[in-house]
Amino acid sequence: MYPNLYYALRDLLGLEIPVLKIFQTFGFFVAVAFLAAAYVLTRELKRREKMGLMLPVQETITVGGPATRGELIGNGVIGFLLGWKIIGLMLNWTAASQDLQGYMLSGQGSFWAGLLVAAGFVYIKYNSNKKKKATTPGKEVVSVWPHQRVPDIVVMAAIAGLIGAKIFHNLENWNDFMQDPLGSLVSFSGLTFYGGLIVATVVILNYARKKQISIKQLIDSAAPALMLAYGIGRMGCQFAGDGDWGIYNSAYITDTTGRVVNVAPAEFNKAVQQNIAYFQQQYSDTSHIPHAAFSKPAALGFLPDWFFASGYPHNVIREGVSLPGCDGQYCRVLPVGVYPTPLYEIIACLLLFGVLWAIRRKVKIPGVLFGVYLVLNGIERFFIEKIRVNTKYDIFGFHPTQAEIISSLMVIGGIVFIWYCRKKNAAAVTLPR
Repeated sequence: MYPNLYYALRDLLGLEIPVLKIFQTFGFFVAVAFLAAAYVLTRELKRREKMGLMLPVQETITVGGPATRGELIGNGVIGFLLGWKIIGLMLNWTAASQDLQGYMLSGQGSFWAGLLVAAGFVYIKYNSNKKKKATTPGKEVVSVWPHQRVPDIVVMAAIAGLIGAKIFHNLENWNDFMQDPLGSLVSFSGLTFYGGLIVATVVILNYARKKQISIKQLIDSAAPALMLAYGIGRMGCQFAGDGDWGIYNSAYITDTTGRVVNVAPAEFNKAVQQNIAYFQQQYSDTSHIPHAAFSKPAALGFLPDWFFASGYPHNVIREGVSLPGCDGQYCRVLPVGVYPTPLYEIIACLLLFGVLWAIRRKVKIPGVLFGVYLVLNGIERFFIEKIRVNTKYDIFGFHPTQAEIISSLMVIGGIVFIWYCRKKNAAAVTLPR
């Protein structure tokens, strides 16, 4: 596993660039996911605009004039943060490089460097608008197309999605949150996709309503982008080893190098007893450890063992037992292989993205494509939950996970939404003109 980009480049290319320890692998893939989604969403919005399905909105903007006080303050804040952290990192590299993530989240930094860079940023902004100072500000009416609002939508989705993902994760893992509230809130791990999706959806729909963007056309355009972003985001979970994995595959244990080895069923209990201290930390009752044995079938012999079970060596959350001969922060491996559910979701979501992308031109009724997305994403997540590790609730004798509840509602909601859109479209077609 690659906790951050430093380990990825070191293992893949043999390059050691310590400053890359700042960039978490999970965060990197999340950023790639947003960029990919923005590209797909922009393409689809432009296509619908050319078809006349989406129209621009006239807006009045102010042109000319000097930099505003808000612009100067904004530049100053950005400059201060960069100077405070980046220059502070350079000046205190020896100590900070031991735990770059901890440094970036701490109150450490160079205050005077922050002030200096802030002053420079303010001056640059002021000087760039100096020629406009004598210009009288004026009003100009411009046409703003929906695809031109994608940057705003992506930023809002990122912020609202992060907040929602954190809220839902901590609600799902309330006991862990209460033990370390601050650490849970600022940690780079611990995000629930559905929480991010729900909060981001509310924010973006409100924005679309204010900007007079057709909501059904917008969500249809976003359906393939959302599926693609989810698949790429799961790459971050897989390559970083952020704990979003499945239950134990008791047909595999890990060796001293961190690789999984196919073993007889009795070896699972032996591995548990050999690592009883670890399992007691994870489970109050070690006689009920969630597991299911599944050895690689002969027909799938071409697939590697890690496709069926992974020990997630060097995982970013540092869970497991110590790896012999390893020195550093990320020297843990799971003693028994687990189902690599992020890998399965990567494959499933990329395939489903292909399906949505292929049928988007054929689905003519507004809103239906998004309904199909809800159904497909809900089904995929519901079944993957059967082999994932998650908190279960007790509801009238049933024990679903948070994701199973939400995914079930997504499937039902998607079916109802498709029915509603088709019915409304049929009614509109039959109205006399």
